[in-house]
Amino acid sequence: MRQILAFTLMLVASVAASAATSQSTTIATQSCAGLLRLVLPNTSITSAQVVSAGAFTPSTPGIAANAFANLPAFCRVAATLRPSTDSDINIEVWLPIAGWNGKFLAMGNGGWGGAIDYQSLGYALARGYAASATDDGHEGPGGAFVLGDPEKFIDFAYRSEHEMTIKAKAIIRSFYGRDPRYSYWDGCSGGGREGLLQAYRYPDEFDGIIAGDPATFRRNAWALWLANKSFKDPADYIPPSKYPMIHQAVLDACDTIDGLKDGLIDDPTRCRFDPVVLECKEGDAPSCLTARQVQTARAILSPAVTHSGQEIFPRLEPGTELRWGRLAGGPEPAGLFLDYFKYVVFRDPHWDWRSFDLERDAALSSEIDKDTIALNADLTPFAHHGGKLLLYHGWADQQVAPGATVELYDAMVKGSSDPLPAWVRLYMAPGMAHCTGGEGPDTFDKLSALEQWVEQGKAPNQIIASHNTNGKIDRTRPLCPYPQVARYQGTGSPDEAANFICKSPQPGEK
Repeated sequence: MRQILAFTLMLVASVAASAATSQSTTIATQSCAGLLRLVLPNTSITSAQVVSAGAFTPSTPGIAANAFANLPAFCRVAATLRPSTDSDINIEVWLPIAGWNGKFLAMGNGGWGGAIDYQSLGYALARGYAASATDDGHEGPGGAFVLGDPEKFIDFAYRSEHEMTIKAKAIIRSFYGRDPRYSYWDGCSGGGREGLLQAYRYPDEFDGIIAGDPATFRRNAWALWLANKSFKDPADYIPPSKYPMIHQAVLDACDTIDGLKDGLIDDPTRCRFDPVVLECKEGDAPSCLTARQVQTARAILSPAVTHSGQEIFPRLEPGTELRWGRLAGGPEPAGLFLDYFKYVVFRDPHWDWRSFDLERDAALSSEIDKDTIALNADLTPFAHHGGKLLLYHGWADQQVAPGATVELYDAMVKGSSDPLPAWVRLYMAPGMAHCTGGEGPDTFDKLSALEQWVEQGKAPNQIIASHNTNGKIDRTRPLCPYPQVARYQGTGSPDEAANFICKSPQPGEK
């Protein structure tokens, strides 16, 4: 989910984008209410209403009352899709009444889904797009909906997004009298995974896909392994009050490996930090770690590896320490990870996470995932279709180890026999947490970068990201196409992107 502040900034930025595309805008060719009569396979259109400019007020809790005040008038269409007898997929399609930019943007969902992401729809509409979003085939958070219903797991994994896209394009065609000129996907975390699954299973569906911090389901085994390492035994638990102390020690060891002391670890894969340096000399204290806590910290900063040496999932990178609570805070594993093993793998709501065995249970989950939700790096059909894939990941992601996305990208490159394939780029963001937040620049206009790439053939050689505190931008930095990194040129403010260049790492840096 996007932060409200980031959404607001992008909303303001969209004014310029809308003006730039005004020469190609299109107005509706039929009434909004007329869409109620549209007949589509396995579809019930339940509502089609015009929402006046600035009048949308969602019932979703936690969204600011004025978050949608600047939206233009639009036709709001709600529909229920039933591609299988067990399916109950809710979607919404938002269509600008005037000023449509001629394009379609499908928005991904996060976590287990369970609700329409109205903030994402508002973001897309403000930029002139016809947009769609889905609840992924169920209502409410958590994975209990899967229990005893494999069709709903398929809906969640990829079918709801596919069916949403097909029906949204048909609704767009009916409303405007023509197909969109370009179709895009934008999603982070679960939405990033969804975009990659769509690219693999339906390679002709989108011209461009943004997939941020993709939450591969492989990480669930890693999360349960970490839970057992971190707080199954209370003696292993590291209290959050010690996180800042550990983080400062990591910065002291690794901040300057890029030649610049700026509070960010530019490339944490080069950071060699052993928590043993923090081990208490006598007893326990707020400024040190017990011997058991040292082992916990080592586990968090190490990949999950079976007894046979097989790596199940990469490590959490140095620089994430302030947010270790998500995976190591206890007293139970986060429901996002635990529900997967309860309801998908073992199909037992009473399954005890303390019984988790990495070697046995990771293999079992991989077997279950392989035909449904597992990611595949072979996107050759998508590339041949002309599709462009923009991947990004925060190096300080505390929920999905960033090394998993690097591995995926490397597999794509290897499969293409091209050191820099023309259809995929990966941008790693130093100091950025999961999708947003963290100490590093975390706000950037990835959609404009993708549009330029798809529509003008110009792959972005850098994307400028910004960090703000209390609404004020206090640092900008270029995000570079991996494996390039941003390097300070030696003069000017290290908080200004103009004083950095993207360059390949020197031999021995990787």
